Amino acid sequence: MATTPMNSNLLYKIIIVISFLAITTCPVASAEECASNHQGACHNRSEALKYKIIAILAILVMSMIGVSLPMLSRVVPAIHPDRDLFVLVKAFSSGVILATGYMHVLPDSFSDLMSDCLPEKPWHKFPFTTFIAMFSAVFTLMVDSFSNCFFKKRILASSSTTTGDFSEKNIEVDGGCRNEVNKELELLSHSHTHGDEIEHGNGNTKVVSGEQLLRYRVIAQVLELGIVVHSVVIGLSMGASDNPCTIRPLIAALCFHQFFEGMGLGGCILQAEYGMMIKGTMAFFFSVTTPFGIALGIALSKVYSETSPTSLIVEGVLNAVSAGLLNYMALVELLATDFMGSKLQSKVKLQMCAYLFVMLGAGGMSVMAIWA
Repeated sequence: MATTPMNSNLLYKIIIVISFLAITTCPVASAEECASNHQGACHNRSEALKYKIIAILAILVMSMIGVSLPMLSRVVPAIHPDRDLFVLVKAFSSGVILATGYMHVLPDSFSDLMSDCLPEKPWHKFPFTTFIAMFSAVFTLMVDSFSNCFFKKRILASSSTTTGDFSEKNIEVDGGCRNEVNKELELLSHSHTHGDEIEHGNGNTKVVSGEQLLRYRVIAQVLELGIVVHSVVIGLSMGASDNPCTIRPLIAALCFHQFFEGMGLGGCILQAEYGMMIKGTMAFFFSVTTPFGIALGIALSKVYSETSPTSLIVEGVLNAVSAGLLNYMALVELLATDFMGSKLQSKVKLQMCAYLFVMLGAGGMSVMAIWA
């Protein structure tokens, strides 16, 4: 009976020593895990490089095909913006963009900014991802609003000698129509085309308000900005990875992602009625950003660490900004604009089909989150 207190004291001392060792060694273990976690059992630099090269070519081709398809409405009249098929394809692509923001970009930002490789304070004490995404969406609204306000005032000033009312001015687009408002819109939207002619798909005459055309152009520019930022971050992460087990499924997932995201962006570019030079420039930048990010990641793979605090913070913040932008654009500028528009409001059957295609696009892109 006398040995019981001694054994208890000894047990307490052992527990205290183990607890102290656990507390003092946890940061070291976490640091070691951070340094090696991205390698894992499947770590092969030479094999990973082969897959990266394949990824650059495959993603580039699929991106070019996706963003170019909507612009081929002259060759394929069925995908002209006035046709029901274009509405369904755009709804599917909008669902893809929406799921990209919620299912891919936002979780990646959470993973980065809540990583064990970052200090407890402040990164684990405050939801920086949703905070940044929230203000990114508000900032996107500000850019959208102020851009429209600024462009309208400029156009009103330039056209005051003729009509004095921009909102009532229409632009006739029939493949060879010249119009002063259209020329002004080209300038104000940073267009670099050298012609005043705008060709619209199958050559049919289409009358759109200058305000609506301006809206399409702002949407296309802001949407491309968000996609480009996200694409570079994705490419950089893939290019810096030496894990072929991770890269292999990523190739297929990103090809699917870029193809349908490109279709959504291509539809916006088509509706914006840009000249061929601007269309080509926007399609080019969308197509090359992810391959460029991969190439940049390969070049920086020796000095770039996915788990370093600086990399995690930069990637996490950029992903959060991109998530807020993409979610705003998908919900407000793409889905709300189309579903509240006269075309879908007047056709209930088409509206139901469009909702189904949104679900299919968002669902398919969500499934890709298993691999990407």
